[in-house]
Amino acid sequence: MKHILVVDDEPRTREGIRKTLEMWSSGGYRIEVASSGMEALAWLDAHEASLIITDIRMPEMSGLELVGRLCGLPHPPVVIIISGHSDFEYAHSALKFGVMDYLLKPLDKTKLVQAVETALEREAWNDRMEKMQKLVDPKLLETVQEEKVYSPQVQKALQYVDEHLQESVSLRETAEHLHMNASYFSVHFKEQTGLTFSDYITRSRIQRAKQLLTSTRLSVAEIAQQAGYQTSKYFVKVFRAMENVSPGQYRQQWLDDEQKIQ
Repeated sequence: MKHILVVDDEPRTREGIRKTLEMWSSGGYRIEVASSGMEALAWLDAHEASLIITDIRMPEMSGLELVGRLCGLPHPPVVIIISGHSDFEYAHSALKFGVMDYLLKPLDKTKLVQAVETALEREAWNDRMEKMQKLVDPKLLETVQEEKVYSPQVQKALQYVDEHLQESVSLRETAEHLHMNASYFSVHFKEQTGLTFSDYITRSRIQRAKQLLTSTRLSVAEIAQQAGYQTSKYFVKVFRAMENVSPGQYRQQWLDDEQKIQ
């Protein structure tokens, strides 16, 4: 179950927020409380929070100091700051440090719930982006982003590879399709993309395999075929070399992450 952590040294405010959010969430989130920034960090050593709601002024450690410490966590939570009117400018400056929102005391329950819902939407978006980063090959992403500056021949080559990835596409075959000398095409492709043609093919095939592993129930053998590998044994070997896990383990890790997010 996901957690929301409320950090405030004032018991009345702390418990008021907890009760309001417990009624709002109807058991969808576990609402935890901490009376100080140090207590919050100790709790975070053993748990993960989707959202932290923290007072800006507390003994020992301020809310902003706490926010600064959160940046070192593997999965930093989104944050809402609570402040009094006298701390308005101080709280407003917190937005520069990635704080999602700030609320003024005394807290309005409706505004609190609205702020929490907005913050959790951001947290869900962050989760999706993190998952997409795991799925996408950064080298291929860089290649696609720079495609507009490529020569017409390289742009046509990238399109040809994408359309024939399931087949036994080769450098020589691609060069012939472009009416180019194979040796010249090989050098030209590497100069423009930063990848050898062979490396680009391999990364593209593994990328397609990862997409199929996470979005379909196809068997590893079927995915190997759709990714352009003649045998599943060789596909597994290449996949493990690229991702440090087998295709089956990659799929299971993805499924486990899906369960955590839900």
